[in-house]
Amino acid sequence: MDAQTFGAFLLWLIIAAIVVVIAVYILRWLYRRSTKETAFVRTGFMGEKVVVNGGAFVIPVLHEITPVNMNVLRIEVRREDALALITRNRMRVDLIAEFFVRVGAHRELVAAAAQTLGRRTLQPDSLRELLEGKFAGALRTVAAQMTLEEMHELRGDYAAKVRRLAEESLAANGLELESVAIVDLDQTSLEYFDPSNAFDAEGLTQLTESIETRRRMRNEIEQRTLVDIRNQNLDTQRKVLEIDRDTEYARLEQEREVEIRRAAQRSELAIERALRDQESEQAQLSSREAVEKSRLNQERNITQERINSEEETQRR
Repeated sequence: MDAQTFGAFLLWLIIAAIVVVIAVYILRWLYRRSTKETAFVRTGFMGEKVVVNGGAFVIPVLHEITPVNMNVLRIEVRREDALALITRNRMRVDLIAEFFVRVGAHRELVAAAAQTLGRRTLQPDSLRELLEGKFAGALRTVAAQMTLEEMHELRGDYAAKVRRLAEESLAANGLELESVAIVDLDQTSLEYFDPSNAFDAEGLTQLTESIETRRRMRNEIEQRTLVDIRNQNLDTQRKVLEIDRDTEYARLEQEREVEIRRAAQRSELAIERALRDQESEQAQLSSREAVEKSRLNQERNITQERINSEEETQRR
């Protein structure tokens, strides 16, 4: 290979490398990939193509893409005060609900979302404005089928019914409703009931009757409680007095028994003392009698001896 041939080969090699680099750059510039968070729909030349977890060539002028947000979006709906919901028993309910929506993962749903919502899926505020009316309608429809007490006690059932109703209207937009959460639920303040409105007037009447009934019940309970407390205090006082009385009786009985015992002991002591005195006197009498007998015997013996002596003298 001479120098001229080698130079031509090198030139073509450089041109080929430049072409490859330009081709790679153009391919990278024209090839668009979707992400886990964002899919897109390509329209234009060769028709519509939905790209989820993949990629596609997008040629300017020939193609147009619509990005679709695949994240879950939280949409809060508030219905309070004058906008409060009306229940089956004509009560007004202040309610805050959260709806968690996302574009369905199926290609048909992504295409529907791109067609009906456009770039709103990337703008939560715009999407909220579009869907808030649908969600509020579902909340009102289900609330009209339940009483205030049922909504409060069966929140899970209420949320499930709202979800089923709302899902029907979301399918046309390619959206799925993941869950509905009832954040807050309470009776609307009385100042927002309009007496000139038939529904509000009926609800206000029922509410007033309910409040008055509960007020009377509360008053009766308070009065009964007061009476029970006083009766309990009276019973306690009686028991205290009975205990004091029994204590005093026991003390007096104890004192009486002590006095009786003391008197009995004094009597026993007196009897013992009298017996001892009697025994002492008896002993003294016995002693004196013995002494007297001894003296008399001595005198008798002396007299007898004197008589014997005199008789002896006379016989001589």
